[in-house]
Amino acid sequence: MEKKTISDNKTLDKVYTAQNPQELMDAYQEWAGEYENDTVEVFGYVAHIASAKALDGALNDKNSLILDAGCGTGLVGKELAGMGYSKLDALDYSREMLIEAERKKIYSRHIQADLSKALDIAKNKYDAVVCTGTFTYGHVKPHAFDELVRITKPGGLVCFTIREGAYEDYGYRERMHELELLGKWELLHIYDTEYLKEEKISCKMCVYRVKT
Repeated sequence: MEKKTISDNKTLDKVYTAQNPQELMDAYQEWAGEYENDTVEVFGYVAHIASAKALDGALNDKNSLILDAGCGTGLVGKELAGMGYSKLDALDYSREMLIEAERKKIYSRHIQADLSKALDIAKNKYDAVVCTGTFTYGHVKPHAFDELVRITKPGGLVCFTIREGAYEDYGYRERMHELELLGKWELLHIYDTEYLKEEKISCKMCVYRVKT
């Protein structure tokens, strides 16, 4: 069966159309060294800036312990560090991307893990979790919300983006709403914001407060 094309850009399409975790791992292994130049300079990636601003606007404490889930090369963490946050952990599926993130020297821990599976992280560990560019085509599906809630303290925040198109196609909103009805979290903000400016792609910015 022929893969569906998501982006006209070959690099983006390779990660968006990954059929399994190994294909995604391979794609990021090849891309890690040029990731920031390609995404920010070529594709006009700005979601990391919007995510940091959204989280900062909802947090009240610069001493909050924050997990950057799906950190990539650490673009969100760099923004948060610039805002005065110093208690940052990084998590990504790709070892090569984590190596790039580690070079920024802003994270206390560098965790290689798959957000599609149960995480080896204690319940109620973090004051906030930020997850940018991960809920998209070929990446992490809606069931991963459950783990983000589990590892966040009651009263803590979960801030994440969902790429346009994937938001409609993958059923993210349905699982978000189910968790609201179950009393797991409450929606604080959801709005459209720029994602890849040069590709003319937007995303949903979502901020939730964990309840249980």
